[in-house]
Amino acid sequence: MTATPLPGSPQLHYRGDALFLEEVALADLARRYGTPLFVYSRAAMLSALAAYQRGFAGRKARIHYALKANSSLAVLQVFARAGCGFDIVSGGELERALAAGAKGPDIIFSGVGKTRREMRRALEVGIRCFNVESEPELEVLSAVATELGVRAPVSLRVNPDVDPKTHPYISTGLKGNKFGIAHQDAQRAYRHAAALPGLRVVGIDCHIGSQITQVAPYLDALDRVLDLVDAIEQAGIPLAHIDFGGGLGIVYHGEEPPAADALWQQLLARLDARGYGGRELLIEPGRSLVGNAGVCLTEVLYLKPGEQKNFCIVDAAMNDLPRPAMYEAYHQIVPLRPQAGPAATYDVVGPVCESGDWIGRDRALAARPGDWLAVLSAGAYCMSMASNYNTRGRAAEVLVNGAEVHLIREREDFADQVRREKLLP
Repeated sequence: MTATPLPGSPQLHYRGDALFLEEVALADLARRYGTPLFVYSRAAMLSALAAYQRGFAGRKARIHYALKANSSLAVLQVFARAGCGFDIVSGGELERALAAGAKGPDIIFSGVGKTRREMRRALEVGIRCFNVESEPELEVLSAVATELGVRAPVSLRVNPDVDPKTHPYISTGLKGNKFGIAHQDAQRAYRHAAALPGLRVVGIDCHIGSQITQVAPYLDALDRVLDLVDAIEQAGIPLAHIDFGGGLGIVYHGEEPPAADALWQQLLARLDARGYGGRELLIEPGRSLVGNAGVCLTEVLYLKPGEQKNFCIVDAAMNDLPRPAMYEAYHQIVPLRPQAGPAATYDVVGPVCESGDWIGRDRALAARPGDWLAVLSAGAYCMSMASNYNTRGRAAEVLVNGAEVHLIREREDFADQVRREKLLP
């Protein structure tokens, strides 16, 4: 039977009138596990990772998966077993990485608001590096490390003031963003770090944003970072590695981001031209490894015609898929089994009591109550941002590997949600 792939992931395809992920019919999973349901393809994750690995072939480089994109333990296991390190932004993510099989030296700790407790725990397990984002953080980290009798390995996250041409909420490298140390302040901050007794300077870090679909912002940021490397090392502070963050975009709705290997071919050529081709490189991709590897299955509950809008009400909601409400993000929505007959135009919305609870606007669907739909490109920043708003249990998660099906998270019930709560006497 001929397979018809969908944009974004060759592992997602129609066979006849049935939607498959790898060798598994998604309707079978919806029937077996209920909806909403997140389903991930192991092959899609490893295929995305392979592009980075090809790009770095023969180079001294390490890929650290950014947990914030999707921190489910089984997903982390896939990347740990494939040789990835991890980029974390909280103490909870540190524990998740360790639970998935990572060791301290596999872990980089980013983020603007690390607490003393988080710093202490990270030092105790011997993480590879702290990406420090402010001079006050340098002082606190040095004090915590000195109390423990160790020196914390640090890289300073430099804000290069480069526009990544993405949504303002996921832009991180401009002057007005909360992240990083301003480019003009970086040399002073490095001198400060080198003078503190509890710190050991090991690198420089840069991350300009997320869902970047052009090469030019990366090249601009790289040049500005390498200018700083020149100046910092001339001041007598050696930098063992350059950490270039992540942020490469994926296909949601017609985007054409560069392939990871093609992107890094250009960046490595620039590094070579400037004499840094032999420097150790660290990168921290997240969305580009998992975004197109996942779908969210949802059931049509009601079709509600209106004077100005028709609504397709489904059982997935903004607590499951926050990106449309947060960023007005587009996710393609397709049927698990296409219906015959004419399509109508609907806003696809959830049952949460908010006008912002929408999954897709103005979508042409031939749908009936009881049909199942798939929300595509749902592998990143969906389950990791999910909530219990309206006392809704978080969805179950399944990972497929060929024809194998693994339930990797059970659906939450009411008891799970109130387990830590206490009634008044």
